[in-house]
Amino acid sequence: MKRREFINKASVGALAAGSAVLAPGVVQAGTKIKWKMVTAWPKNFPGLGAGANLLAKMINDMSGGRMKVKVYGANELVPAFEVFDAVSKGTAQMGHSGAYYWKGKREATQFFSAVPFGLTAQEMNAWLYYGGGMELWRELYAPFNLIPAAAGNSGVQMAGWFNREIKTVDDLKGLKMRIPGLGGEVLRRAGGATVNIPGGELFTSLQSGTIDATEWVGPYNDLAFGLYKVAKFYYYPGWHEPGSTMEALINKQAFNKLPDDLQSIVLAACKAVNMDMLSEYTARNNQALDTLVNKHGVKLMPLPDDVLRKLKTLSEEVVLELANKDPMAQKIYQSFNQFRTQVAQWSALSEQAFLSARALK
Repeated sequence: MKRREFINKASVGALAAGSAVLAPGVVQAGTKIKWKMVTAWPKNFPGLGAGANLLAKMINDMSGGRMKVKVYGANELVPAFEVFDAVSKGTAQMGHSGAYYWKGKREATQFFSAVPFGLTAQEMNAWLYYGGGMELWRELYAPFNLIPAAAGNSGVQMAGWFNREIKTVDDLKGLKMRIPGLGGEVLRRAGGATVNIPGGELFTSLQSGTIDATEWVGPYNDLAFGLYKVAKFYYYPGWHEPGSTMEALINKQAFNKLPDDLQSIVLAACKAVNMDMLSEYTARNNQALDTLVNKHGVKLMPLPDDVLRKLKTLSEEVVLELANKDPMAQKIYQSFNQFRTQVAQWSALSEQAFLSARALK
């Protein structure tokens, strides 16, 4: 009996040792995995914050309780603009934000959020999933110990809230506006002064006169922030953000410790939330716009064509300069630009042509 016991124990030990060799650092079966998700959005904020909450819930539910992701709004664990560093360092295992906030890390991050006069949400998803964009995004973030994933999209945004009427390009000169990313650089070259402040500070900044204008997202979110109380004019279209992708940031070590099925669950949940958020914005925006215009008397106005033409010209200059910053930026730009050129032909024959036909009287 002693000999049998020795053989059995030795066999179990060998199997355990073999497992450790085959999968070092992988979380063992039965272990409850707890992750923190930090976000750039106010806690439970409609659309953006709700998307982060849904992402956590889907991971929790799809894992059968094996994973528990707790969501922290901006400033609960880290400030809004420290999400990238927090996940990179492992302070949190996951984050939810917008890639254009991290241009100070690598300017090419902005290609993966929104490019002025760039790709719509549908086109952006096509580039990421079927045009090589996702592979480039992962390559860009790899040195930072991060795995990115698309995890939401606002669709075409609004141009923003203004306390002065915009009739010509000259009206942009001296305008103090909160507008991040490439759009901010374009406005600066048009004569404006740009600032980047978290969403939770927009109302008081407009109210106090710290800024003259702000873009945020669109009617659904803008109504929730009450921006109509502190700005007179609401302009469209969102030339600067035609299809803004939200990102999930995942700490590479934490992800690699997960067994294969939980890794698949995390990525599948990101993809599901990417679709869900866009669907919600599409459903909610016009309802909110109706409230803004008909209940609160908001002045809804289009940007003049001459202003848009100037902004487009400046946008092309800004994006090309970004592409020439370094070899990685050039690599991403070439992929993005080639995809935009070819997909624009199809969009013109499909979406654009259909929408024109539908508008016929």
